Amino acid sequence: MNKEVEKEKNINETPIDETIDETVDTNEEAEAEEPTADELLAEANDKYLRLLAEYDNFKRRTQKEKQQIYTNAAADVVKAVLPFIDNLARATATEAESEDAKNLLEGIKLVERQFLETLKNIGVEEIKAVGEKFDPNFHNAVMHVDDEAIDGEEIVVEEFAKGYMYKDKVVRHSTVKVAN
Repeated sequence: MNKEVEKEKNINETPIDETIDETVDTNEEAEAEEPTADELLAEANDKYLRLLAEYDNFKRRTQKEKQQIYTNAAADVVKAVLPFIDNLARATATEAESEDAKNLLEGIKLVERQFLETLKNIGVEEIKAVGEKFDPNFHNAVMHVDDEAIDGEEIVVEEFAKGYMYKDKVVRHSTVKVAN
């Protein structure tokens, strides 16, 4: 009997309010953890917008990379063709004495002109050098001279090899002599 009396005392000593408070707190936490439909919708909408923005960035980045690959490949092809243009220019710079040699030289000039026109149509341009201010982004100086007759500093006075650009990319720098 003593044991039963002790159990009753323990039960009677525990306040009922504590038991109810624990039950209420647990229910409030359970209710607070469950998001409402509006919150779920806002969260899903936020995830959707972030995914859409990420996809747009991916598309733009991929398009830019494709364009760069194309530009680099085209510039490499143009760079491989430049020695042919140089040789045509050397051939047309020669003097012809006989009538046959003059006809041959005229044919070479036509081929050179057509070649340069085709390159221009695809976006290849010569870099202007003689008379321009030296710019290391476009010119490669191999000689430097002091010339009192030239006004200004670092003016290109002679071009040894023409430089070319494909769109905004320098394919080959102009090899030049700079004065002052």
